[in-house]
Amino acid sequence: MQCPCGSPQPYQACCEPIHGGHLADTPEALMRARFSAFALELPRFLEDSWHASTRPSLSLADNPKWVKLEVVSSWAKGNTGFVHFRAFYDAGLSLGMMEEKSDFVRELGQWFYVQGQVLA
Repeated sequence: MQCPCGSPQPYQACCEPIHGGHLADTPEALMRARFSAFALELPRFLEDSWHASTRPSLSLADNPKWVKLEVVSSWAKGNTGFVHFRAFYDAGLSLGMMEEKSDFVRELGQWFYVQGQVLA
């Protein structure tokens, strides 16, 4: 199975190891794993990868069918990181899109999603 994050690698070599407990090397790798977790409906991973200081109560009840991820830019400097991405979902007869600029932090070697600014 191709990885939902859009990598040319199969899921087993891309996001599945991170879902299984391997640490993401970069904020972008964590963002890709989080997109795949939304696509595969893995709420436990989403909660565990969300920083405790900003983690909401999470429900995937209204989760759309996520179909494509496009990373616009990403960087990491020290223990902070950033990813600008576009996520596409099935909106019936067309594709919908959500664009976000996301902040990440690394604590004890593990990257966490902190917050995102959804762009209009």
